[in-house]
Amino acid sequence: MNNINTLGELKKSGYKSKSIKDELRNNLREKIKSGKPTFEGVYGFENTVIPELERAILSRHNINLLGLRGQAKTRLARKMIELLDEYIPFVTGSEINDDPLNPISRFAKDVIADKGDQTPISWLHRSERFFEKLATPDVTVADLIGDVDPIKAANLKLSYADDRVIHFGMIPRANRSIFVINELPDLQARIQVALFNILQEGDIQIRGFKLRMPLDMQFIFTANPEDYTNRGSIVTPLKDRIGSQILTHYPETIKIARTITEQEAKLDAIQSDLVYVPSLARDLLEQISFEARESEYIDNKSGVSARLSITAFENLLSTAERRALKSGVDKTSLRLSDFMGIIPSITGKVELVYEGEQEGAAVVAQHLIGDAIHTFFPAYFPKIEKLEKQEEKTPYSDILEWFFAESGFELLDDVSDQEYKTILDSIAPLEVLIKKYQPQLDKEDHYFMKEFILWGLVEYNKLSKERLTEGYQFKDLYGNYISKL
Repeated sequence: MNNINTLGELKKSGYKSKSIKDELRNNLREKIKSGKPTFEGVYGFENTVIPELERAILSRHNINLLGLRGQAKTRLARKMIELLDEYIPFVTGSEINDDPLNPISRFAKDVIADKGDQTPISWLHRSERFFEKLATPDVTVADLIGDVDPIKAANLKLSYADDRVIHFGMIPRANRSIFVINELPDLQARIQVALFNILQEGDIQIRGFKLRMPLDMQFIFTANPEDYTNRGSIVTPLKDRIGSQILTHYPETIKIARTITEQEAKLDAIQSDLVYVPSLARDLLEQISFEARESEYIDNKSGVSARLSITAFENLLSTAERRALKSGVDKTSLRLSDFMGIIPSITGKVELVYEGEQEGAAVVAQHLIGDAIHTFFPAYFPKIEKLEKQEEKTPYSDILEWFFAESGFELLDDVSDQEYKTILDSIAPLEVLIKKYQPQLDKEDHYFMKEFILWGLVEYNKLSKERLTEGYQFKDLYGNYISKL
């Protein structure tokens, strides 16, 4: 189809114009009928957000995606490009992608009146039909809709009363395209008011010009919940003109969160081959975000973005990679102590409440890592009760007795893999506990699990752990208390 170059050829081909909303609707219908996923690569929304989005598209609605940061709102908007036709024709030279069979601009109408069926047409690929604007307080009506251009008036020797002196803004230039305005509440109220007619009546008003230009647009707005932003709100008449408001959410399970992180993390083949990552380590990493969303130190209204897990995973592998490079080895396994390397990924991505500010961002990050271990520990080993009889033997008694007798040990950050294994193997009761309660555990995961037991016992106040300059020191709880005295 895109080898057609004139209006006459287009008419002969039988091409029929359709609005962008009908275009999206028709292609979505075909996808649903064929059973293909509508928004491939977006996980966790299959039974919530995506059905609502599909209903909104079938209803030809403009859409507002409402949710906290890092909930794939922009990704969903960008994925809608895939529901557009691959190419559409437009009048060559048109600033606003005029449909040759239904022109709306002065330029296109004049060209077609002058050249008729010989009017040259070009083809626009769907990848060029997506426009995005971040709403900031300095955005003006001229930016979005347009303004009178005095230079154009001077060059064309036209009066300011002539509509050809108008310089179109981003919205008219996005005619027949998807237009996304991110963080809509940040847009000043008077600018939001300027969108009313475009959404409902199709008018454009610029400096006294009232142009009847029925723009063909699919608007997608994104916004954080108003009770969080406090910087502004969506004015009620504009809300009234947005057909569907869809609430997004964070991943609801560790499995979904892992899938998203593994898809989005920017890793190269060298890192993937160099560092072995136990499955438990991946789960712990995701649990940190879940803990952050419930933490008393973090403002849950601000949200905890999925980017926290993604960047933390990248940092986690880089921590192990750096250690391997310093040791000169070609293969290493992730350690639980490597999780200290993800603290910079956490501190910049959470909004602390007053109590969190008092603790400090780095300390809060360490609390989150500890909370994740505390949550996961009972899923792998017997639950540790708060109150136990003094002489009663528990599954952990042998480990605690070892620490009482040996006065603990140090686990340095950059210790070689061989030394790391030797240190953990020296605590014989760890292997006994794993064989009894995790007999199916992969051989490669044994040392991570041994370290996990030690950290878990610390979180349940059975052992003490102190951060040294270059690593960690684990000790018997009471021996550590006495040494401090």
